[in-house]
Amino acid sequence: MLSQERAPIYEALQKFEKKRVVPFDVPGHKRGRGNPELSELLGERCVRMDVNSMKPLDNLCHPVSVIREAEELAAEAFGAAYAFLMVGGTTSAVQAMVLSAVKQGEKIILPRNVHRSVMGAMVLCGAIPVYVDPASDEKLGIPLGMRVEDVKRAIRENPDAKAVLVNNPTYYGICSDIKRIAALAHEHGMLALADEAHGTHFYFGENLPVSAMAAGADLAAVSMHKSGGSLTQSSLLLAGPGVSAGYVRQIINLTQTTSGSYLLLSSLDISRRNLALRGKEAFARVIEMAEYARREINHIGGYYAFSSELVNGDSVFAFDVTKLSIHTLEIGLAGIEVYDILRDEYNIQIEFGDLGNVLAYLSIGDRGLDLERLVGALSEIKRRYSSDKTGMMQQEYIDPIVAASPKEAFYAEKEMLPLMETEGRICSEFVMCYPPGIPILAPGEMITREILEYIQYAKAKGCSMTGPEDPKILRLNVIKGGI
Repeated sequence: MLSQERAPIYEALQKFEKKRVVPFDVPGHKRGRGNPELSELLGERCVRMDVNSMKPLDNLCHPVSVIREAEELAAEAFGAAYAFLMVGGTTSAVQAMVLSAVKQGEKIILPRNVHRSVMGAMVLCGAIPVYVDPASDEKLGIPLGMRVEDVKRAIRENPDAKAVLVNNPTYYGICSDIKRIAALAHEHGMLALADEAHGTHFYFGENLPVSAMAAGADLAAVSMHKSGGSLTQSSLLLAGPGVSAGYVRQIINLTQTTSGSYLLLSSLDISRRNLALRGKEAFARVIEMAEYARREINHIGGYYAFSSELVNGDSVFAFDVTKLSIHTLEIGLAGIEVYDILRDEYNIQIEFGDLGNVLAYLSIGDRGLDLERLVGALSEIKRRYSSDKTGMMQQEYIDPIVAASPKEAFYAEKEMLPLMETEGRICSEFVMCYPPGIPILAPGEMITREILEYIQYAKAKGCSMTGPEDPKILRLNVIKGGI
């Protein structure tokens, strides 16, 4: 019988620490002795626990003891058949999930507003994306969820697709009807996948949208370090009973490190225990704080902290009320401008700002006092900086024109052209604002005037643009000669 009070990896590290083992293995800092500045920065106990795989501590590539037990505990806590500890971030979990489901030339149905890690997986495996363009909220300028009828149509038109992928939720807190979409996928012999990078708390909180595993998904990538409290770069890949755990492990081992960090692994172990024992109460407090902050921010006027009133039973099937998403255009400021002012003038670091919105990411470590400070700062920003919104761009999603598969375009012979001379050409690299990391352009998509104007506007407003070979994004790689 498993006990959620256990933390087997952490317990094994504690035992190992007491043995005072002489290290003639890696890492080379030798429990911190070889790098005193690192020890001073992180603390002596931390570097003493930065150790290599060995029999008492198990091996992440082929776990048989404490890591295996930690994974079994995680599977039980999350209601999954299997769980895999991931130390390459949720990017590696998402990529392992996609690579486990589709191969070269096979189709995967998915919304276009996916994280770059999904696109990266398709570059690696050669899968063909079948995009379901999400609905958009014209006022907020954000993509919503996938409508069930649109998924049905995509399945009907692509009966040979192998999987359907759902965001659960989006960065903004929007949820599709994942339970019905998973059922549709299974009815047609397809796997149901979920990018649950922003939905760890769905497994433990009450009055929140349904989790992917509870909805019947086959695989879900869960970002424990976001709302779950583990160290940055630690994540979980969950699997249902219809998936071969051995095959998924083989896929994971193609790309995940053979030198798994025990700091990350133990943080996953401890955080799972914390959520299993105290998650319900912790996320109830998070919800209470988020609802309070929303009321106060909306009371300021001008801002719109949106929530469950967006739910329409379809493109917004449910809303994650822990997400403090705030629309800013009515005060004449782009979200990225509010983001920068909060950081530079008020020492408040929020998750991201885009052209029309900001997101304050709330989790188990937040305090009411800090939210008061955020509300006060937003009120001052409105008073000091608000202006006419005329000319502000708000559209955050542009339907793509797909001309080639991501892999075909990424590896094709290419040429680099000045940005504004690429209209009508086929992009062979990624362009995105990060965060949130949803590509504006992905390999294989046609570059349009609307997209180029969006990129120019986002750059001018100060969005952090990433992806292209040219770091200044003055030039773009396109397929040479076209397709």
